[in-house]
Amino acid sequence: MPLDIIIGAQWGDEGKGRITDLLASQASIVARYSGGDNAGHTVTVKGKIFKLHLIPSGIIHQDALCLIGDGVVINPTTLLREMDELAQRGIDVSPNQLQISRGAHLITPAHIALDKAAEARRGHGAIGTTLRGIGPAYTDKAARSGLRAGLLADPEGLADALSQHVAAKNEILTRIYGAEPLDATAVAAQYAQFGQRLRPYLVDGHVVVHQALADGRAVLAEGAQGTFLDLNHGTYPFVTSSHPTAGGALVGLGVGPKQARRVIGVAKAFTSRVGGGPFPCELAGETAARLRGTGENPWDEYGTTTGRPRRVGWLDLVMLRHAVAINSLTELVLTKLDILSGLKELPLCVAYELDGKRIAHFPTDPNLLARCQPIYEKLPGWEYDITQARAMAELPPTARRYIDFVIEMLDIPISVVSVGPGREQTIFM
Repeated sequence: MPLDIIIGAQWGDEGKGRITDLLASQASIVARYSGGDNAGHTVTVKGKIFKLHLIPSGIIHQDALCLIGDGVVINPTTLLREMDELAQRGIDVSPNQLQISRGAHLITPAHIALDKAAEARRGHGAIGTTLRGIGPAYTDKAARSGLRAGLLADPEGLADALSQHVAAKNEILTRIYGAEPLDATAVAAQYAQFGQRLRPYLVDGHVVVHQALADGRAVLAEGAQGTFLDLNHGTYPFVTSSHPTAGGALVGLGVGPKQARRVIGVAKAFTSRVGGGPFPCELAGETAARLRGTGENPWDEYGTTTGRPRRVGWLDLVMLRHAVAINSLTELVLTKLDILSGLKELPLCVAYELDGKRIAHFPTDPNLLARCQPIYEKLPGWEYDITQARAMAELPPTARRYIDFVIEMLDIPISVVSVGPGREQTIFM
């Protein structure tokens, strides 16, 4: 009854989608457990690029059932567009291949309007949300006033719930933010159409997962975002509204901790983040541009969902040690090692200096973290392209030393190293 969980070990955008794609062939179910369409996964298969936002990355493999779990918030517009785009490219997105848990929550136009109004009101203190309505949808969920996906199978109940929902949000939009109200009738009509299309996909997600585990079939839990965007353990308030950590996977799918076999952390060979918040190892100038790329390639450091350039910096081993502890990671996947090729020197952050003192832990208080200065240990780089390497022995000695140093500092194994965006550009350790 193996449950394997894929976790982002940094601020998201680590390449979790391609790792899910790699492991999907070994799973009976690939289940998305948290987040919404604020997350984006780019998967490259035989030169074909797939950008996914809600549907689990395992859909490209077609070997496993894909489930959108209870912990996810769903914008039906985004989901149906994604389904249609995949179908046009020959990917099966029928209910035999894709299912939606009735306990997942729905995002509405009112949530999106509130997200935009609230972020605009924050001004210079803006969090940097994707303006997709994720936060307001999770707010309603916590306030026990959310709309669950199961309503899509109940046309009358859906219409009544939407009418009350839009009326309540219009009060906030008009009275607090001075924004235009939404047309509740139009929203209800739109969601009635969504219900007709999505009704056949609805299941009790936890039942599907438990049955697979009871039968001894493997379940792969796919995360969105990363550990340091977790609502509890991230750089609050510059975080997402859900729990992209191992605990969030268990809650989001409705399984207990004894089911977990592997907890696989995914980290880039450097660090990146989107949006505001402290970032001790952040770089600027020519080196940052070198790590970020130009944006001409889909795997450059620009948001899959927003297109925003990511902030980038050297690899931060302090935060990775924290991610190992929070998630009980059993192993690490290191992605984008190829991006470091051609750099003569590679600094890795091994500790912080805070107010003149060396610390080895990741501060919970973002005000303290903002004052932290990285303490680097520098390793020599390598000059030539490594994108054709398929085994450790084919990497230059300095690249192997970089990997070994990370293993030594984190005290967990690295199981996979990626040296390019393609499925085949992978080294299994």
